Amino acid sequence: MKAIVIREIGGPEKLVLEDVPTPEPSRGEVVIQLQYAAMNRRDVFVRKGQYPGIKFPATPGADGAGVVYAIGEGVLNVALGDEVVINPALNWGDNPRYYTKDFSIVGVPTNGTHAQYVKVPAENVFPKPQYLSWKEAAALPLGGLTAYRALFTRGNIQQGETVLIPGVGGGVATFLVQMAVAAGAKVYVTSGDDQKIEKAKQLGAVDGVNYRTENWSKQLRAMIGEGVDISIDTIGGPTFNELVTLAKHGSRIVTFGATTGPVPNLLMPKVFLKQIDILGTTMGSPEEFQQMLSFYEKQQIRPVIDATFPLEHIAEAHTYMEKGNQFGKIVIEIPK
Repeated sequence: MKAIVIREIGGPEKLVLEDVPTPEPSRGEVVIQLQYAAMNRRDVFVRKGQYPGIKFPATPGADGAGVVYAIGEGVLNVALGDEVVINPALNWGDNPRYYTKDFSIVGVPTNGTHAQYVKVPAENVFPKPQYLSWKEAAALPLGGLTAYRALFTRGNIQQGETVLIPGVGGGVATFLVQMAVAAGAKVYVTSGDDQKIEKAKQLGAVDGVNYRTENWSKQLRAMIGEGVDISIDTIGGPTFNELVTLAKHGSRIVTFGATTGPVPNLLMPKVFLKQIDILGTTMGSPEEFQQMLSFYEKQQIRPVIDATFPLEHIAEAHTYMEKGNQFGKIVIEIPK
């Protein structure tokens, strides 16, 4: 089969399309013939050696959807030819609050979805929502699961609440906007690009501000009024302090990223005097993955796809992602 293989840390040129053996399922495993895959920021981090647990050679990619091609012994939940989507969260365990020490994500250290075939545990495949195209189904898993747990399980979003999503544009952020709007929340966003704010408004956001402007948080406060019930933070850095300032008393800040680094000089009295809950989250459980799929199907939400690249042009997809101009997911077309 054809697969993208990384053999050493480096730039996009280190992504090589190679012929490798097609995987064979062991007991409890299935092999999926992929139709489409998708990209996440972690794929770039893996290529650069900036992700824990990397073992080279490696085939990246966590997101994918396709057809069941081979089945190992003891597999009862799927049949050959089933159309499925992959839950990339491996070995979550039985505790819904947090994952086990054996937890990992498809794509590192196991071989991932930027290939014609991928092997995963049977418990990690779910029926593909029929209303979604192959592209849309492949775009949904990692970002959709992360966003669902952040909003519903950890954030406990309620209808009518005010939700702030900083740094809108990437895949997870667009999923957050879609889900929060569908849940009946009043959604506000920030971005360094006015066009991305307008696109978020097309998805149902009320409004947003450009964080490159002076006193952006004061502008946002003027828009929102009383304050924010839930902020979903993937940025960290100085922005986190602004989220604390914008928060209502008794509100929640859910965090699962720190792309701008550590939070400097956090004023703890602002946190405890406002009775703010700061909640960490990562990925989600199998139950939450099913709940996310059901929510999307019930609401008939379609993932936002920004661009599609053929597998052989994966280096271009990485370069495009690193520029940070996309709004929505970057999808990879898998050759037949």
